[in-house]
Amino acid sequence: MKRVFGLPQNVFILGLVSLFMDISSEMIYPLIPIFLSDVLHASKSSIGLIEGIAESTASILKVFSGWLSDKIGKRKAVIFWGYGISVFSRPILATASSWINVLIYRFTDRVGKGVRTAPRDAIIADSIEKESLGKAFGFHRSMDTVGAIIGPSIAFAILALLSGNLKLVFWLSMIPGFIALIIIALFVIETKGTAISTMPKISIKGLDKKFKAFLVIASIFALSRTSDAFLVLRAQELGIEVAAIPLLYLTFNIVSAVFSTPIGIFSDKIGKRRTILLSYFLFSIIFIGFALATSSLHAWLLFIAYGLFVAMNEGVQRAYVATVIKPEIKATGYGIYHMVVGLCALPSGIIGGLLWQHIGSYALFYYGAALSMISATLFALLMFPKNAK
Repeated sequence: MKRVFGLPQNVFILGLVSLFMDISSEMIYPLIPIFLSDVLHASKSSIGLIEGIAESTASILKVFSGWLSDKIGKRKAVIFWGYGISVFSRPILATASSWINVLIYRFTDRVGKGVRTAPRDAIIADSIEKESLGKAFGFHRSMDTVGAIIGPSIAFAILALLSGNLKLVFWLSMIPGFIALIIIALFVIETKGTAISTMPKISIKGLDKKFKAFLVIASIFALSRTSDAFLVLRAQELGIEVAAIPLLYLTFNIVSAVFSTPIGIFSDKIGKRRTILLSYFLFSIIFIGFALATSSLHAWLLFIAYGLFVAMNEGVQRAYVATVIKPEIKATGYGIYHMVVGLCALPSGIIGGLLWQHIGSYALFYYGAALSMISATLFALLMFPKNAK
């Protein structure tokens, strides 16, 4: 396969796709909790419910889209339609008049993500040498977050120029989404997988022991990661103005983008397990910080630290999954991982919203920190056989 800037063409092109799609998504994502809270007057529990339902329900599709990709031996078409669903769901948000409309939008958008994620991760893994998986997924995460840098910048400019017109931002976010679809159609090269005639077994009994253990730990950790919407609302609570929220999110994404690829490469050298363990500990510290924070300066510092956590965790965990699943069901394995972890978003969102609404924001963050420490402890005990990285 042709290489672009030292990477296989598919790895580079799918990174470019994620860049444009994240410009599209991140123009609106940090504004949704503000739109819900300040414009539509939704409660914290409703916001948690929206995020939980969207992520968990859509996650079920990840395993089936992965299976479909493995079954037909193709990835590109599934990826294209997954991105397309998300792009064409934007008018639902732009015309929303209640939090129910936002729920419908978030569900539809996440269905698109559910359809595309597993085959996209599989085509990246299919296109790169095993010893460079961390580099490939780190690069993809970096491009993803470069888009997430540009998106909030565009949103900030629009809001500044047009007196906070949120709905116009929602409409304009479709443009980079269309560009992403064109890039997929023209430049992604189909990888020739072997079509399978029956659906692979996805029961716990059929999984590798290492994969099973990691799924349990990753699920507990996912329960600790209440929606990022609550981080935005906590920042607003600490004194960050609505107009500055895109800049705060921009700063977070810059940190994530700068460190994702170097940390991915570093994880190939020191071991993905060690990097994941460190990320769990860092997450606990950050959430304790959010619980104790008292000023807008604290919010800025904590979002910077959260960007470092994302760089350490998300791409590395995906790269690690590729080392503990069977090659012949790679997309299905990624689908199982994304589904199991994603299903935890519903209880996590509901619990987080209820804790905030009935006790206070600090309760949500202490809850997340405690579960993250449990995840770190289990990871250290179960995932570090002698001489393993």
